[in-house]
Amino acid sequence: MGSGKGGVPVVNSIVVKATNLSKSIKKQTLVEPINFTVAAGHVLALCGGNGAGKSTILRMITGIMQPSTGEIEVNGLQWKRDRKGFAKLIGYMPDDYQFSHGLTAWEALAFWGALRSVSKKRIEEVLERVGLADKRNNRVQTFSKGMRQRLLFAQAILDNPPLLIMDEPTNGLDPFWMNEFVRLINGVKEEGNCVIFSTHQLQIAEEIADHVIFLNQGRSYGYESLADYEAKYGAHPLHAAFQAVLT
Repeated sequence: MGSGKGGVPVVNSIVVKATNLSKSIKKQTLVEPINFTVAAGHVLALCGGNGAGKSTILRMITGIMQPSTGEIEVNGLQWKRDRKGFAKLIGYMPDDYQFSHGLTAWEALAFWGALRSVSKKRIEEVLERVGLADKRNNRVQTFSKGMRQRLLFAQAILDNPPLLIMDEPTNGLDPFWMNEFVRLINGVKEEGNCVIFSTHQLQIAEEIADHVIFLNQGRSYGYESLADYEAKYGAHPLHAAFQAVLT
């Protein structure tokens, strides 16, 4: 057993382990049982359209939503056994967020930073990293959707968590910041952290994912590496693989 950031134990480099994870509400099945692991420094993409179950899986991983069956472990911890410790391991970027009226970018990050005991120096570093340092004193309500997405990404990595969860993180980003997003995620990987994100944009998954799971109406298909998909389908393999799932 090794030691991760802040002395957090890392077992065999596996950060996330999902076992028979499912969600049903009354008689409706939102997510059928799914199993996967994600190692340190790796990226898992959950690909599918609206209503596929992507966001439900992410919410179960973070503890926002409790699974009907199965369990999630992050660095060996389970939410139901150590909620506080579990929460410290995860940075979460929702698909959208209503910022408090009147807050500047700096004030928003300072609020989140205070909750996580993050230094002012670290806040400055993260603002610089996401390209918002020159906007630190601007009110968030004046930001474009893409700028808000970058601020949400910034709060998710404030305390450098071993697991970064992102729900449709590239929605609203212009082409320039789509490229920057790829750079930012590669930086997270290089730091030894892992990422799970949902997307309907297959080209982004092809650029940054190590493994991909397709989802359609709550059912998962495949759990393969990008290299395996490329071996099967050639160029732009995820488009071909997704079509195979749907037919």
